[in-house]
Amino acid sequence: MNLKTIAKLAGVSTVTVSNVINGKYHKASKDTVKRIQQIVEETHYQPNATARSLIMKRSRIIGVVIPNLGPEECFSVSPYNTQILGHLDRYIRNQGYYMMLHCVIESADVLPSFANWNIDGALLLGVAEKDALQLHKQLKIPAVFVDTYSQDPALATVQVEDRQGGYLAGKYLLDQGHRCIAFVSPSTKYPGVMQERYLGFCEALQERGLTQPVERCFTIGKTLYEQGVQVGRQIADNPEYTAVAAMADVLALGVMEGLRQGGRRVPEDVSVIGFDDLPEGRYAHPKLTSISQHMEEKARCAGEYLFSMLQEDTAVTGSRIVGVELVERQSVAARVPDDSPNPEPAQPSACGNAAEESIQKRG
Repeated sequence: MNLKTIAKLAGVSTVTVSNVINGKYHKASKDTVKRIQQIVEETHYQPNATARSLIMKRSRIIGVVIPNLGPEECFSVSPYNTQILGHLDRYIRNQGYYMMLHCVIESADVLPSFANWNIDGALLLGVAEKDALQLHKQLKIPAVFVDTYSQDPALATVQVEDRQGGYLAGKYLLDQGHRCIAFVSPSTKYPGVMQERYLGFCEALQERGLTQPVERCFTIGKTLYEQGVQVGRQIADNPEYTAVAAMADVLALGVMEGLRQGGRRVPEDVSVIGFDDLPEGRYAHPKLTSISQHMEEKARCAGEYLFSMLQEDTAVTGSRIVGVELVERQSVAARVPDDSPNPEPAQPSACGNAAEESIQKRG
């Protein structure tokens, strides 16, 4: 089956058939479009992708980039990656495009590949601001940066309300009577997702006249289950802790296992809250209370942003923000008052002062 045969069956020219197959419906009547589509469906005709891309001058391929992976690392070790990629792939497929995944060690490593691939646009996940600004100057295609924080209006970015998420996690634990709370995350030193979540958490404490002492901040190198387990064991050794705020579900699940190995129960002895609301949290025992960042909506927002550029053939910039939500399950319980010490009211501390200064500077 080819265009010539379909044209003969439909009683039209091959040009008309080509226009309809490539979505140029305005060049044919509704009856003609319907007739051609019916023939295509009945004959199971599949247009040649290469020929189609040459006609439209587009490959219909969207590059999706995951940076900061080591040579021996696999992207699927992170449940977050598999979840967001699944949603992005579905959105891209529904637009009649194809997703090409590229994992790199450094963000700039994508440039040689992009120069050789005939891709129409790119979605880049978790790129640092300075790298995103550099890539933006060199990329010749529409690009959206997901989870990149930047004040530069030239960048097209999609973020979630990370600071609000950290605030909700802290406030919820405080409302349940917890005062000695371990904060577990990758480094919060640099502007970005984790710093925003940390600042929100500190804001919740400050509303109660409290600060987060630096010794209660557990910083891990990689967002991995195994690192969560190690932190959980450390927390289990200190009976003062009654709650843990982990800034990723995979860390929270690891912490829960580490606490169990250390002889402490969740949530009877220590409550745990995560961040992401991944499906794995619903399979855990107890089921994980978490901050949902509405992953499907986040992927849809990024996809719509990118395809608006492709369809309008013009650059669109600025930030798109996706809301967050607390999802209550079973891993947090109200703290029964006892004689265990509470943190002091707001006093100078390395952790608390850094948060306050950063909050003031960033508004």
